[in-house]
Amino acid sequence: MGWVNDARAGLTAGRTVQVRPTGGSMRGRIESGQLVTIAPVAPLAVNVGDAVLVAWRGGFLLHIVKDAKGDQLLIGNNVGKINGWVARSAVIGKVVAVED
Repeated sequence: MGWVNDARAGLTAGRTVQVRPTGGSMRGRIESGQLVTIAPVAPLAVNVGDAVLVAWRGGFLLHIVKDAKGDQLLIGNNVGKINGWVARSAVIGKVVAVED
């Protein structure tokens, strides 16, 4: 996905990025095509309820942190699906703004 690659490149360079992700798994919180600002984040600064860009099973998801236990975060979407647990270190960035 082009937006994911753009986001990863900027975030790994320490920059805040703006992308327009597509898809429906975050509808109600992030609509397909909305302008999303994602900032680099320290793993320990990620909290339950945060929307994050996270490495997941060889790909990347823009999903919500549903629970946190120590170094592990439970990731899910905004329409009821729970993906599973990942290490905090898998988080690449945190959503800081969503605009039309």
